[in-house]
Amino acid sequence: MPLTPTTLPRRAEQALERLGDHPSLFFEGTWQSSGELAARARRAAAGFVALGVKPGDRVVLFMANCPEVGLTYSALWRAGAVATPVLFLLTDEELRHVLADSGAVAIVTTPEFLPKILGCADGLPVVVVDGDGGTTTFAELESGDELSIVDRAPEDLAALLYTGGTTGRSKGVALTHQGLDAAGAAGFAAGYKPGRTVGLLPLPLAHVYGLMVSCTGLHAVEPGRSILMRWFDPAGFVSLVEEHRVQSAALVPSMLQMLLTQPLEQHDLSSLERVSSGGAPLAVEVAQELERRVPGLEVREGYGCTETTALIAAQPPEERRLGSVGKPVGGIEIRITGPDGEELKTGEDGEICVRGPLVMSGYWNSPEATAQAIRDGWFHTGDVGHLDEDGYLYVVDRIKDLIIRNGFNVYPRDVEDVLLAHPDVTAAAVVGRPDPKVGEEVVAFVSLAPGSTATPEALVEFTKEHISKAKYPREVRIVDAIPLTSVLKTDRKALRAQLRG
Repeated sequence: MPLTPTTLPRRAEQALERLGDHPSLFFEGTWQSSGELAARARRAAAGFVALGVKPGDRVVLFMANCPEVGLTYSALWRAGAVATPVLFLLTDEELRHVLADSGAVAIVTTPEFLPKILGCADGLPVVVVDGDGGTTTFAELESGDELSIVDRAPEDLAALLYTGGTTGRSKGVALTHQGLDAAGAAGFAAGYKPGRTVGLLPLPLAHVYGLMVSCTGLHAVEPGRSILMRWFDPAGFVSLVEEHRVQSAALVPSMLQMLLTQPLEQHDLSSLERVSSGGAPLAVEVAQELERRVPGLEVREGYGCTETTALIAAQPPEERRLGSVGKPVGGIEIRITGPDGEELKTGEDGEICVRGPLVMSGYWNSPEATAQAIRDGWFHTGDVGHLDEDGYLYVVDRIKDLIIRNGFNVYPRDVEDVLLAHPDVTAAAVVGRPDPKVGEEVVAFVSLAPGSTATPEALVEFTKEHISKAKYPREVRIVDAIPLTSVLKTDRKALRAQLRG
């Protein structure tokens, strides 16, 4: 049945009426019910209006995970405003860019980031959670009467999220109420549903993946419970799964790799049925090893990006295919195109292009960038992949990360997957280094398991046994940790800088 367009606060009220008041969110020792959270959001909405926030205004969230992140989303949407979540790993310069580009009228933060915020806010009102030192506290924000929903249209802006800026200054991605709502419905249908399950959420809520997973609860058909982590740490994750009998969780691949460093066999993780992985390509070997060590667990990889509200494809309930990111989610169409825009045949690698209700309305104040990204109704992801004969999507790599060595295309992920198959390698990242003879040379950075004695030379020899002569790395560098971006993806820019240094 097609989804009837509505706004997110309207959808939230429907969910509360449908599911009733029930234990909903656990955070650092305390449960809050769905009714209690809804009442807090109504009062906070009135607080934002009193602070001067008007319909359509952008408000930046610069917060560690806590219940007030979700409350701020709900309150802003109820007040007709636009949530602008920003990951706390941004530099001062990047934060100032977001504040200026978005035209933010206020900022909500948590105490640990208050000094940074005050140094960048330039006089903007600052709301701080569980502390003081800003314009107002969150307790003061929600101390008044409840606010009725300020009517907005489904196609109006609900969230403005900034891309990582790996190819220049970060751009604001405009997401509408109906787009986020459709993403929540698609995520629910794909199996991320809370239902009568206990779900663990360690992802930053200020990232589109965490935002999308949060929206799935608006489409639940039965009450569910969520366990929220302030920060991800693998030992804490394992402890919460065991304590609360967690059944499902949403992670990114770097988190899965961290979990493999834990003594998983020493804990009762039998309740954990499903882990969904997104945000970056997942090596098959990592999924298989986690499933081997946690019997009964199934790792289900999906795929999306900020511009598609975090969802493009997910593993269908009927059949999972390891190595694939699944089939298009509800309402999404996928086609694979060549350099001239022609649609390629089944099995041929090309650029992944998508269209559907989950696609952004455009880049904020950037009509040229929008026109470049969305052509003839199709959003061009910049990712390379192919579809198989059954419609399953396989993501190969980013177009911009392609290494051309002696005229041969080398995708970093192909080399990284081989390295991750080595028993001593816990993380791997591959980049190209300019070379006067071959154009670009393949260089790998790896992290090793504690106690490993593997040498760079041995790892080069290992890759030569499993990948073609044109692709294997001529140089392997062993590092303590692979650098990650603010959204926990491999920071290839930082690795290239190391090569130049």
